[in-house]
Amino acid sequence: MSRIGNNPIAIPEGVSVEVNESIITVKGKLGELTQEFSAVAIKIEDGQVWVTRPSDSKEHKAKHGLYRALVLNMVKGVSTGWTKELELVGVGYRASNQGQKLELALGFSHNIVLDLAEEVKLETISDKGKNPIIKLTSFDKQLVGQIAAKIRGFRRPEPYKGKGIKFVGEQLRRKAGKSA
Repeated sequence: MSRIGNNPIAIPEGVSVEVNESIITVKGKLGELTQEFSAVAIKIEDGQVWVTRPSDSKEHKAKHGLYRALVLNMVKGVSTGWTKELELVGVGYRASNQGQKLELALGFSHNIVLDLAEEVKLETISDKGKNPIIKLTSFDKQLVGQIAAKIRGFRRPEPYKGKGIKFVGEQLRRKAGKSA
């Protein structure tokens, strides 16, 4: 059984954490995040955030670890930020951006154009001889992950040649294909 909820969260310099009844607000140099919580108590003592549960019931144990992880992600996000990188593998697959508009050429009859939220910083890298890379950066881990999953969902990697959109460093399960 994991006891991750018992560990304190250190508050780095330049980050302020406020708790009002059932809402926690974290402010930092990159942005501001808020999160509602229930069934746990959150206290700030000596530059650390402590998450405690009132009892050992199954619901309280589950929410104890959940809210501790969410608060840690918020603190890391507003201080250093989160980054996801996607790689386009396939002949003719291209990515380009105009500000917050991402344009993908993935072998369909039309290009896919996606408008991204202002909180997410978008960068496309196209080096000759290498696969195009889409780099998403933000202070909100949930938002970056959701947008990366949506982009990946346009053309998931297939198991025979590995063509599609994959995360950088992702290991794909490959199949042998037909044997002659």
